[in-house]
Amino acid sequence: MSFYEYKDTIAEGDLVLAYVTRALIKPIYVKKGEIFNTRYGHFEHDKMIGMKYGEQMPGAKGYGFIHLLYPTPEWWTLSLPHRTQIVYTPDSSYIIQRLNVTPGSRIIEAGTGSASFTHSFARTATLSGKVFTYEFHEPRYLEAKKELAEHQLANTTITHRDVCNDGFNVEGEDIDGDVVFLDLPSPWDALPHLESVISSTRRVGICCFSPCIEQVDRTVKALEDLGWTQIEMVEVAARRWGTRKEMVRTVEDAVQRIRDIQSGRKNGIEVMKRGASEEPSEKFQKTSKGYKTPKKSTKVKEGDEDFQWVNVTKSEAEIKSHTSYLTFAYRIPKIESK
Repeated sequence: MSFYEYKDTIAEGDLVLAYVTRALIKPIYVKKGEIFNTRYGHFEHDKMIGMKYGEQMPGAKGYGFIHLLYPTPEWWTLSLPHRTQIVYTPDSSYIIQRLNVTPGSRIIEAGTGSASFTHSFARTATLSGKVFTYEFHEPRYLEAKKELAEHQLANTTITHRDVCNDGFNVEGEDIDGDVVFLDLPSPWDALPHLESVISSTRRVGICCFSPCIEQVDRTVKALEDLGWTQIEMVEVAARRWGTRKEMVRTVEDAVQRIRDIQSGRKNGIEVMKRGASEEPSEKFQKTSKGYKTPKKSTKVKEGDEDFQWVNVTKSEAEIKSHTSYLTFAYRIPKIESK
């Protein structure tokens, strides 16, 4: 198993992400004799061994199914056990691109939390790079350390440290970072400690992840005071789009619908004129709310071959992806004159 590369076939001991529904993706380690139970059926681990990643697996009793997905940082973000608020892919992908994280990058991350972003950093930096991540909360640190070892992120070093007070230096390591990511309540307290661990010969990029605009304001002032340049705050607002089919209606359809409405109104008025004591015509049926036609309207199934359809899209009514403001800045190395 590796988050750095892909393989086709599931083996015992592998981490598999069981895709049950869009809102439910469960990480499981494949062990002989184990059973994965869901409301849609149960799934035997023994039968997963030898299957291909991405395959659909039917339930043991012939009903229900799940998909067996290979763990990538993006899928792991959607399935991991939350210990803190996490950085989701719309933000993490933008940050990695904006800070130009590439194979060989040396990354400093403070605020490991649930280690969601740590996986993306480790995968992008590859084994030729290095990730130094810090977590001050001991229980979260221990859980993250265990996960990083299980997922074999060999290029990642996690340290139990309050970087705002104790800095970033790790004994025996020349960090020389060129990418910095701070997911902290007060990043301005950590900024002065970066001087001894960032590169002095390469451009260094930083992103501070803050949920409140007041934090952004104070962070920007601290960055300016410490000589960081090209400071900019960005908010990533992703929107989900769904697709469906809509019936194509011709002008004749619209005209006929208007005629039907006008005819219904006319017949209804005639019934009212005759009075409630008079029995309605066979076209109408009396109810507690007036009269209605006995003919029930039939709902046309989407995609019915008797009608013409066109694909349309519709976005969410509300944008739900905002988690924090992203404050970017850069440190340009000084060129010494000869």
